[in-house]
Amino acid sequence: MSSNASHSADSHAPVLSTEVRAALAANHPVVALESTIIAHGLPRPRNLRVAEELEGLVRSAGAVPATIAVLDGRARIGLDKAQLERVATDPAMRKLGHRDLAPALATGASGATTVSATAFLAARAGLRVFATGGLGGVHREWTRTQDESADLRLLARTGITVVCAGVKSILDVPATLQRLETLGVPVLGYGTDRFPGFYLNSSGEPVDWTVRSPEEVADVMRAQDALGGPGTALVVANPVPVAEQLDPALHDRVLAEALEECRERGVEGQAVTPFLLERLVRGTGGASLEANLAAVRGNVSLAARISGAWTAAVRNPASQQDPASRQGSSPHPDPASHRAQASRPDPAAGR
Repeated sequence: MSSNASHSADSHAPVLSTEVRAALAANHPVVALESTIIAHGLPRPRNLRVAEELEGLVRSAGAVPATIAVLDGRARIGLDKAQLERVATDPAMRKLGHRDLAPALATGASGATTVSATAFLAARAGLRVFATGGLGGVHREWTRTQDESADLRLLARTGITVVCAGVKSILDVPATLQRLETLGVPVLGYGTDRFPGFYLNSSGEPVDWTVRSPEEVADVMRAQDALGGPGTALVVANPVPVAEQLDPALHDRVLAEALEECRERGVEGQAVTPFLLERLVRGTGGASLEANLAAVRGNVSLAARISGAWTAAVRNPASQQDPASRQGSSPHPDPASHRAQASRPDPAAGR
């Protein structure tokens, strides 16, 4: 590579904050956080307060937060106070998916990163755990529109653990789960045998594997690494608590009305998601936003604990017993609650 080409590559490489760089060097837990929720997902000025709150939750669990964004053509892994405020207050902040990163870097643009862009940049920087609200997925009426989130294909080739509350409930959840299966992306239900419904504790769809502790998630991550082969993400589906979920009947009614309005107005493509989400916020009197934030808080806290379990396993590999051998020494009477297990959901169960 020529010196000019090398310089160009260096100028486009992600820039790690001093804190994140030191944490990775010391094998200290780090959690990646997206910035789209800050710039585009919440009203001002609450968005900045939430951003600071989420970083605080990561720190309170003993990990370092790494909020990710692109500022003036540089991908930033970990933002300082001024940079976080800029993401939250600059109305010109663009929304960047994975496909937008190269143009943004080349043109000196600034933007908040979506799930796909955050996962890509985090993995590139050596982070292993990423917390978000809900994933993108297969849109309703896919057979007509062919509309599918870029999140899915990116996760199929990016080795990172993503803690989420499922996929946005405005999407086709069964089709999204089928797509994840086709792409070879493993999905773990955290403390549940049902896939979460983002605003709802359950979508009613089953998951094949259930884990019940951060250590169990770290075991699966270690097994992924040991197996080798195509690198894919690991999706940890963490449901919003029942007490904090959106009322299911209200959710279903408002969503049905929003979908009908969407069809009547001919809203299509990238405009569909923000249209439906805005109608949900309005139609539920803001309750959908509160359920969203409850889910994000839970995911961020769990991701910090998973990152802690992961780094502990990496630091002390000799002390990590085979999961099956731990059952005999477990102080808990139910060994199924302390290992990854195949779930056998009751087909009649729903949300």
